[in-house]
Amino acid sequence: MTTILVTGGAGFIGANFVYHLLDGHPDVRVVCVDSLTYAGNMSTLERALADPRFVFYRQDIRDRDGIAAVFDKEKPDAVVNFAAETHVDRSIETPEIFLQTNILGTQVLMDACLAHGNTRFHQVSTDEVYGDLPLDRPDLLFTEQTPLHASSPYSASKAGADLLVMAYHRTYGLAATISRCSNNYGPYQFPEKLIPLMIANALADQPLPVYGQGLNVRDWLYVADHCKAIDLILQKGRIGQVYNIGGHNEMRNIDIVRLICQHLGKPESLITYVTDRKGHDLRYAIDPAKIHGELGWLPETSFADGIARTIDWYLANRPWWEQIVSGEYRDYYQRMYRDR
Repeated sequence: MTTILVTGGAGFIGANFVYHLLDGHPDVRVVCVDSLTYAGNMSTLERALADPRFVFYRQDIRDRDGIAAVFDKEKPDAVVNFAAETHVDRSIETPEIFLQTNILGTQVLMDACLAHGNTRFHQVSTDEVYGDLPLDRPDLLFTEQTPLHASSPYSASKAGADLLVMAYHRTYGLAATISRCSNNYGPYQFPEKLIPLMIANALADQPLPVYGQGLNVRDWLYVADHCKAIDLILQKGRIGQVYNIGGHNEMRNIDIVRLICQHLGKPESLITYVTDRKGHDLRYAIDPAKIHGELGWLPETSFADGIARTIDWYLANRPWWEQIVSGEYRDYYQRMYRDR
């Protein structure tokens, strides 16, 4: 069997990728590494834990000895690195942890790959490393040649990790690829992100906090489509290459919030405009021509279908997110939105 090590596998996209592998590849073992920060949730992996092809390690990717021990025992054939601090607002509050996890943690993983015979390494990155695009130029899209121009401590940490991956490929010959995706949505997303936050608040008849006037535009990608793209890159992508993964689903934040209100039968009067985020990027939009031309990938899920599936999932899995929206997250939520 092929063994794939998935870091950050108890998080949103990582867990969806774990299930993509287990459900679609009967010849694959999945080794999951996650430090179980606030965004990691073992209940997300409940079904995976019952599968004999799945093993879990509570492990921080910054821990060099701990990662080396996992590699020594499991001998992975490939590593897919989802492990990261990802929330922009948190990076503005405490940038240090983003630099430590997203850059130094990536280095630890790559060193382990080199020490174990140049294990195949894939870095999951973000379109945010490109900065943003103007709202009045819908013709402009991010390509793999777009210069890196990070706007937040989060995106700067991911850009730094990307540069380090390419440096390891050139200097040490690391068998690495990078993917940069647009905004993901779907099952198991932590409710600090826009779509699950609005669903949870709307169901509780709580205010729906929207930054500024909600005119910022994002390119939305259904998480299952993202998982399929990463799988293709892992199998057929050219070593040393970057692949942009975009959804061709550009939406203004305010329009998404209104759509959620409509789907749930909630009044738009719940929408509350709050002080805009510092350095808030205006627009993200990805051109996926490279991955389409080389690997044949295109997103399969329209936003209309994907958002309906996502809302229905949160309605059907209320215990999963209701136990999250408490404790530390509630304190953080109050800090972010109470006085804005």
